Amino acid sequence: MIIKSAVFIKSACKPSHYPPEDIPEIAFSGRSNVGKSSLINTLVNIKRLAKTSSTPGRTQMLNFFMINNQFMFVDLPGYGYAKVPVHIKSTWEKMVMDYLIKRQQLCGVVVIIDIRRTPDQDEKNLIDWLRINHIPEICVLTKADKLSYSKQVSQRQLCAKTLDIAKEEFILFSSTTRMGKEALWEVIQKRINTINPSVSGYEHHD
Repeated sequence: MIIKSAVFIKSACKPSHYPPEDIPEIAFSGRSNVGKSSLINTLVNIKRLAKTSSTPGRTQMLNFFMINNQFMFVDLPGYGYAKVPVHIKSTWEKMVMDYLIKRQQLCGVVVIIDIRRTPDQDEKNLIDWLRINHIPEICVLTKADKLSYSKQVSQRQLCAKTLDIAKEEFILFSSTTRMGKEALWEVIQKRINTINPSVSGYEHHD
């Protein structure tokens, strides 16, 4: 994908504050501190488009980013951070679920998992919930550069078995080396084109 522009549009916590539903949207979901913001920044070649933080649980709203004036990225609050108060956690969950169910222009959710850890019930629940609601998932294993090739292979197989997903469905990604960037863009492009076939810009490298 050739990125000509990527800009932050707004943060929102309820539908009345969302941008208009007139272009495709791809949402990004993952455990707190999984590398979600770094992944988004790597995809669009802008270091600080999505704010990164060493403190988990900082993203508390839905953050909308306009890409190439053609489609939107939506950064969802991270889940699974134990220090977040229960009442805030429940508010986040309702906000996210409402968005995912009701947003007509949503064409896929990038589910981000740290390759160094085994998915647990949070990831299982999310994948199951997306499938029940017929929302396509795009599974990405981040921080792949932290592991050797053989360990990447074994962890990919473990994640596939744990979540009952074909190992080929997992994209290995690194914001440091940019591993998996083109592969992820290709899948995102296909998902966007299910809603708007006129969106183009995928740059293929042999």
